[in-house]
Parts: sequence; structure tokens; C-alpha cells
Amino acid sequence: MKRILSALAVGVVAAAALSGCSAGAGGDKVIKVAYQKFGNFTQMDSQMKSVAKQYEAAHKGYTVKLIPIQASENDYYTKLSLMNKSAATAPDVLYEDTFLIKSDASAGYLAPFDSYVKDWGDWSKFPDNAKQAGQGEDGKLYGISMGTDTRALWYNKELLTKAGVPVPWHPKTWADVLDAAKKVKAAEPGVTPINVYSGKGAGEASTMQGFEMLLYGTKDTLYDESSKKWVAGSKGFEDSLEFIKEVYQGGLGPSVQDALDPNFGNTVSGQLLPQSKLAIDLDGSWLPQNWIKGGAAAWSGWNSAMGETPMPTQNGAAPDATSMSGGWTLAVGSKSKAKDAAWDFVKLALNKENSLAYDVNATQIAVRTDVASDPKYVDANPTNKFFSDLVKVTHFRPATSVYPKVSNNIQVAMESVMTGQQSPKEAAKTYDDALPNAVGGANHVTTK
Repeated sequence: MKRILSALAVGVVAAAALSGCSAGAGGDKVIKVAYQKFGNFTQMDSQMKSVAKQYEAAHKGYTVKLIPIQASENDYYTKLSLMNKSAATAPDVLYEDTFLIKSDASAGYLAPFDSYVKDWGDWSKFPDNAKQAGQGEDGKLYGISMGTDTRALWYNKELLTKAGVPVPWHPKTWADVLDAAKKVKAAEPGVTPINVYSGKGAGEASTMQGFEMLLYGTKDTLYDESSKKWVAGSKGFEDSLEFIKEVYQGGLGPSVQDALDPNFGNTVSGQLLPQSKLAIDLDGSWLPQNWIKGGAAAWSGWNSAMGETPMPTQNGAAPDATSMSGGWTLAVGSKSKAKDAAWDFVKLALNKENSLAYDVNATQIAVRTDVASDPKYVDANPTNKFFSDLVKVTHFRPATSVYPKVSNNIQVAMESVMTGQQSPKEAAKTYDDALPNAVGGANHVTTK
């Protein structure tokens, strides 16, 4: 592990050195903008290049140095953290996952926005839940939402039809989902019946798109908001791991080796789905960004080939379906020596025109009310309405600074089950035993 982190650190320092320091060519002032560029997801890179040009045209004497970090999700978080530890490498503007806002703000990596947004006329266009997504534990604002997302079941209409599953498909319970996957396995031996992200390789996608899409469809939760305590001894937790066991030990999912590859998400969106080699995929609203014209895996027939249906609750209990929402923000680094200039970049990047472009090209659920109602957004993607409607049944990850540690432990539990190293009961107990250490002590845990 030390060797891996050392290699990452060297790569980050080298990237930062190449990407700019305090002055650019001809003595221009420089702001550094760090963001993820990985696999099929290239829209952020295009967006930042466009905003950088606009910024330089409007701010004479400034140069924007873009730092596209080519890394999978977990490695991106690691590299960004390493950059933020030193003033020499810390970016001025950074692409920040909402689930890291509180932990990174507590670590002192982010600068608050409160003094800026009070004079920003556009701030009224952001609804309260979008504003809250960028708040730290101290109540201050550390990130501005770029867009949000929801998750559901994507399915190949032809593959399900061949397997004898009626289309349009509307499973009512987990058993219905697994039954359809079993029918595909029997009818199409060369097709992967279902993908549910699991294990350390997929990182937060395993926790959020996999495990939490299951857990929040039970009667249980990770975190009790009323008592402000983390939950141990949860039946829903063990049941969710049973579902993972059914998928991976039952031969319904991808091979464990493939599933644990950090690049597997790109394989799913860029190859398996377009090539009709995967029948059901528990995934996000953003997938079409790969398939639309100009996407990394352009697929003209995607909308006729693919269907979408909500993920049902475990036994069909109200509200019948469940989803998870997250999203990304733009933040300003606390070590930035050009915070005003960095704020000007964020403000420009998230004005109506640029937000509209990003939400359309990255197939995001718009958070700005004026973008959400714009015909250019509404008509841009045939799945926008379906995924936007899931907001009414969606859930959010526990908004605490220790959540990343809990998420890591969930990934470990999932991986131990998918590989057969532990039973769901054993893995759930291992998670419960490790929970107090992850969340700051037994006084932060409640047992059901």
C-alpha cells in the first residue's frame, strides 16, 4: 500500500508541476483547476476547457491551468487528497464529490463560499437541497452543486424478451429482479444476466449504486438521523449482502475478477450494454452521456434498445421503489492564494449557460431551477423525465465526515461475500464489529 501511495504522490506532484504554479507564461496570474477525467466520462474535461477559454477572455492577465486527473473514482479521491496536503500542489478550484465535502472541509482542504454567494444573484436559482449538499458540518458552504443524479435498473429489451420476461419490465420486489436474471441465464448463456457494483474495485459506486440501492429498499438504514447514531445489527444490512451473494455466488453477475476491476464501469457502459452482452444493470441516470452523439461510446440505437425501470423495494413495500442521489460540486481550495479569482471561475462555470451545457452533455439532473425548466434541457434526453421523477423516492448518503470510512467498510463486506470468503451473516458481523472504530466510538453506534 505504501508503494501505491508513493507512486500516486509522485504522479500528483509531477502533474501539478506540469500544470502550473503561481505565474504563467509572460507573468500571467494562474489559477489551477483539478478534476477527474477517466475512461468514457470525458464531458467534464470538455466543459472545463470551454469555461477556461471563457474565463481567460473575460479576465485579462489570468491563465487557467487545467489539471485533468486520469484516475478511477477511489484513486481520484486519493490523488486529490494528496494534492490538498501541500500549498505547492493544492488546486485553486476542484471537482468535489458531495460525499467528501464534510470530511474534506473538516480536514481543512476547502474554503467556505458564504461571503461570496450572499452577493451572487444566481444563488436563488439553487433549491435548498442543492445548497445543503455543499455544506460542511459547521454549517458553512464549501461546494456549489453542478448537478445531481438518481439510480435505477437499466435493461436490454431484446434480451429480456428472449428470456420470456415481459417488456416493458416492472419488477415489484427483489425476487422479481433475481427471477428475471435467472431466466436470462437459462436463455442466453453468453450474456451476463445482471450487474450490481460490488467490492473495493468500484469504490463508492459499490456502496451507493450497489449496497445502498438495496439497503434503502428495506426497512433499515445506515444512520439514524433522530439519534445521530450509526446502525449496527441491521437485518436489512444482512439481507442486502444476501442479494449480493445471490448475484455473484449464484452465477448471475459478472465474474468476480471483472467486477473488482476499477475500470469495470467503463466496460459496462462502453462495451457490455452497447454490445448486448449485459441484460440488467443497476446504474445511474448519467449512462446516456456515453451513448449520445459525441459520447465516448456513441450508440444511435440506445433509446430503442434499452429500457429503464425503478429499483423495487425488497418486498414491494411503499413507496414501491427506491433510488439514491449524489452529485458533484465545484469547490475552492483552502490553500489557494487566489480565492477571489477561483470564485469567479466557479461562478462562471455554474452560470445558467454553462450549467445547461454541462447538464445536457453529462446527462445530469439539473439543480438550477431555470435550467430544469429550459426546453433545451427538457428535450435533450428521452430519459430525463424518468430519472428526474425518481427524486421523490430518492435517498442521500449520511452527511457526516466519517461516512467515507463507513463506505470503505461496506465495500470490504460486499467483497468478502462476493468472493465467498464470508457468509452474509459473517460479513455483517465483521462490519458491526468495525463500526465503532470507524465512527469515533461505541457511543456513536446504536444496535437494533
